[in-house]
Amino acid sequence: MKIIINFSFAFILIISGLTAQENLTISKAIKNTLENNLDIKISENYEKMAKNNSSILNNNYLPNIQLGSEINTNVQNIEIETPTGISGALDNTQTDNSSAVVSLNYNLIDASGRKFNFKKSKELYSKSKLEAKEIIENTLLQLFTVYFDVGRLTEEEKILKNALEISKKRYERKLTQYEYGQTNNLEVLNAEVDVNSDSINLLNLSNNLNNAKRDLNLIMNIDLDSDFDIDTNISFMKDDELSNLFMNDIKNNTRFLISEKDIIISNLDKKALEFSYLPTLGLSGSYGWNESINDNPYAFYNKSVSDGFSAGVNIRWDIFRGGKKIIANKNASINKENSILAKEKIILDLKKELKNAFQSHLNNLYILEAQNQNLKTNKNNFERNLERYNIGQVSSIEFRRAQLNLLSAELSKNSAKYRAKISEAYFLKISGEIISKFK
Repeated sequence: MKIIINFSFAFILIISGLTAQENLTISKAIKNTLENNLDIKISENYEKMAKNNSSILNNNYLPNIQLGSEINTNVQNIEIETPTGISGALDNTQTDNSSAVVSLNYNLIDASGRKFNFKKSKELYSKSKLEAKEIIENTLLQLFTVYFDVGRLTEEEKILKNALEISKKRYERKLTQYEYGQTNNLEVLNAEVDVNSDSINLLNLSNNLNNAKRDLNLIMNIDLDSDFDIDTNISFMKDDELSNLFMNDIKNNTRFLISEKDIIISNLDKKALEFSYLPTLGLSGSYGWNESINDNPYAFYNKSVSDGFSAGVNIRWDIFRGGKKIIANKNASINKENSILAKEKIILDLKKELKNAFQSHLNNLYILEAQNQNLKTNKNNFERNLERYNIGQVSSIEFRRAQLNLLSAELSKNSAKYRAKISEAYFLKISGEIISKFK
């Protein structure tokens, strides 16, 4: 009796700090994750950087405008001598020069292939949005896996609590019977062992549940000690919805869409390199002002001020750069071919994953239905054994066997339910619909 009380007290200690504070629905868990998850925040920042890079301000389409100014002073000692023999000296003559210039340069034709680089920056931005979406999808799949695992453990906790209550009642009944000489000490000890065994199972499961809740809090990036109740009511997609998604194949899969972007980007890289064979044709213009003040009395002038405009056209043509352009173009062609091959491989992998995910989910739904039928059978068997046990027609061993069979059926059915839900989420991830279906 003392051992049972200790187990019960330990169980109370474990759950005492975990009083439920709120009901955490899947929608709220998704909202918390999208708002707080650090991986998602990082991916969103990379997306913002790609957006900045795709701006016209970053792609050599606008002119360069420069403003310059200079002020300098020159102090000299001068000695002069003329051919006629006249000579003289000046000490500390000072010349002050001031100038300012505004210049503008613009390339009409840019050999860097800015047209294609600009398009590439737009495609890189589109790709970054897809990459951010893929991170969100992977994070949501992780969230669903942990969330439904918490749901499974929550229901298993209820199942094990019920099993423990049945074992306690049986133990109390055996104690009463033993006091009145209606059973022997072995029956009491067997009942006590079963209570202790069920208590240990419940303690271990409660610990696993608490750990799973902390895992879920970590994904949502909230206080690790936050407690909550999980909504254990689960519904599944209809057969026609599953079939339609399967028929859509992988056209909405994010990894597939990224591979398409890679082909477009590699093609733009190649075109930009081909453009490098052309010359760069530019326009330049400037406005300048200059002032010079000279205190040399023998100078031709003491002050000079000038200002004016200048304009010009320049052309630059890299005819040969040691063969680097040739190699770069060859490698660009190879890179384009590799991106096409990579897409073909991704298509094959994704089609296999989609078929496997679809078939696995259908199989899990079938197993769930079979486990439901098995649970009904074991419930009926347990109820009959309970009635017969109460009137003394079934031994404790037979009753315990029926109880364990029911417990196993309940746990198997519960596990099958959540396994099917997780397989559904994975199928939605592969089909590219996990965000739209759960949002």
